[in-house]
Amino acid sequence: MTNEMRGDASRRHWLGQALACGVGGLWGVTARAAVTVQGAGASFPSKVYARWAADYGRQTGVEIRYRPSGSGDGIEQATRRSVDFAGSDVPLAPEALAQKKLVQIPTCVGGVVPVVNGFEAEKLRLTGEVLAAIFTGDIARWDDARIAALNPGLSLPARRITRVVRGDKSGSTEGFTRYLAGRSPAFAQQVGTGTLPAWPGQPLRAEGNDGMSTLVRATPGAIGYVSYDRVVADGLAGVRLRNREGRWVAPGEAGFRAAILHSALYREGNDTASLLDEPGTDSWPLTMTTYVLLDAAPASPASVEPAMRFLYWCFQRGDALTQGTGFAPLPTAVQARLAARFGAVRPRNGQLPRYLSL
Repeated sequence: MTNEMRGDASRRHWLGQALACGVGGLWGVTARAAVTVQGAGASFPSKVYARWAADYGRQTGVEIRYRPSGSGDGIEQATRRSVDFAGSDVPLAPEALAQKKLVQIPTCVGGVVPVVNGFEAEKLRLTGEVLAAIFTGDIARWDDARIAALNPGLSLPARRITRVVRGDKSGSTEGFTRYLAGRSPAFAQQVGTGTLPAWPGQPLRAEGNDGMSTLVRATPGAIGYVSYDRVVADGLAGVRLRNREGRWVAPGEAGFRAAILHSALYREGNDTASLLDEPGTDSWPLTMTTYVLLDAAPASPASVEPAMRFLYWCFQRGDALTQGTGFAPLPTAVQARLAARFGAVRPRNGQLPRYLSL
């Protein structure tokens, strides 16, 4: 652990103590109620949200139901007010948040990982440029000379590559395509960026990170992209990528933390700053922040308070909740601003949500 990381951990501990002594004291369990909170959206963090929800439910009796329907659906449902909170890996601009009357809160940081069927984990090495050529269809076979040049001594099968992409509007896809477009002008021209781009050719399509994992495992010669926690949980073969410093790196929480430390997220507390292709010898190139969306102007506190209590409970527990999940916690500089984000929720009847009025 670097001195910067030790200092950040120390500051985060101090922040947690301060919250526990202040508004955080409200979150001790005083009563159990038959309450259900509905969430939907990004599948990228859905497993970690499920873990948080289970812990919260055991302590409070409140049931948190989160449906991993994709970031695009999360934004749509938040806009329609059809869920209590929504998840998205694609941060909305301040203008869009104001127009939709939404509050956006970052939750944690994770990584998108290219995964393959037919190789041992972390044996195959790819650059962003070669990965982009694979996903445009320009590289169509695993024994292509461009792949061989990056993998001397590795036996490459004489097999066609089967691309697997997301069939839903996906924040993982948006981040993945932004990274590839940044490394390859040809990819930027042919595919571009977005949550549901027009992929060349006829790739296989999967719904959500779990659907992607299942389809890659079932398809010899396949390549896809999933969140790092799925790589670990499902025993998938992730690849090594060459990062901005020219180092071959494997995916993992250490690489996500390294990307954070070299980003404007850490230096400036800018929680919508990109974490893609950050400098740093250990940085994972496909690192992303994920977010939740709340109604900024609910009819009354009762309609938003259960979701806010759950999310604020998660925020207070920071490191402990993310440890071992395949995600990294937010820097203290960002955490210190989150109370103000919660404070931006202002019910139309003029009454504040209970934790803000105490």
